[in-house]
Amino acid sequence: MSLLFAPTNLGPLPLRNHMVMAPMTRSRATGNVPNELMAEYYEQRSSAGLIITEGTAPSPNGLGYPRIPGVFSCAQTEGWKTVTIAVHRNGGKIFLQLMHCGRIAHPLNMPAGARVIAPSAVAASGKMYTDNDGMQPYPVPEEMSEEDIRATIEEYAQASRSAFIVGFDGIELHGANGYLIEQFIRPNTNLRTDGYGGPIENRARFMLEVVEAVTGAIGKERVGIRLSPFGVFNDMPLYDAMEEEYGYLARELDKTGLAYIHLVDHFSMGTPVVPDSIKETFRREFKRTLILSGGYDAERAESDLEAGKCDLIAVGRPFLANPDLVERWKTGAPLNEPDMSTAYSHGPKGYIDYPTLEG
Repeated sequence: MSLLFAPTNLGPLPLRNHMVMAPMTRSRATGNVPNELMAEYYEQRSSAGLIITEGTAPSPNGLGYPRIPGVFSCAQTEGWKTVTIAVHRNGGKIFLQLMHCGRIAHPLNMPAGARVIAPSAVAASGKMYTDNDGMQPYPVPEEMSEEDIRATIEEYAQASRSAFIVGFDGIELHGANGYLIEQFIRPNTNLRTDGYGGPIENRARFMLEVVEAVTGAIGKERVGIRLSPFGVFNDMPLYDAMEEEYGYLARELDKTGLAYIHLVDHFSMGTPVVPDSIKETFRREFKRTLILSGGYDAERAESDLEAGKCDLIAVGRPFLANPDLVERWKTGAPLNEPDMSTAYSHGPKGYIDYPTLEG
């Protein structure tokens, strides 16, 4: 049997195959509340060994984009419970990705009283879409006080508890793609002079304290983190010490005992290639599960698994357009092409209406 389609384990969690559905923002959570449409979307794709949900805000301050879900209200947790029941009904496994947007936010996409906060008062370049007023410049965020930092860490922990209670198999922390955790890590967005700024040992502190809080809340074997070394999304430029500093993160995360690291490589979407050397560093320094993502087809996925470069393969857009991607890859069937014009729109079109092999 192909290794890609063989059963495996993520710590104590049995997975039906080595394929992971990568987290993808889909913007269908009207009012930031998960709904039946989302439950159908995830249930359709539950043949993946593991589903990682779209980025989900741990608090009102964590919201940034229009119609992304949260997990901080009773309505939201009840909505997510519908999703976990649907996925588990089909024998699937699902982790909730916790994403605090930090400075990648706009007040028009947030509830009243929520604040755009970040390590430092540095606005991202560019603009963000809002449902009310179209494209708007990113605002200058408020620099987080130490009290804000402590409160935000506890919000991550409480969100993890809530997710676990409503049936998620685990949590992925979004430490990639220019959101809050990475905003602390990167020197262009973290200009602090206190214990959370300066050298990488300080800039990594927020991430490690979030990991400690979340693993303490639900268990190390149920927590992973996504990182994007050499990622430039959301105004995160490359810098000379990046490879060395991400090697440090790999070693420090290994000490935490968390279940996995998920490395992002968006080269297939036109971003800088993540060097093989940094992937090899994570493979060497982190002793548990390593997930790789980035432009995979079945052949390259099988090759990297067989070569021992990683333990699981994460796939994004092919899962978006192919609910039955596992079967299509297994049989060599042709794939549906994703319609990116409907990727972030309202309603079922381009969301739950992609055809399967069975029709």
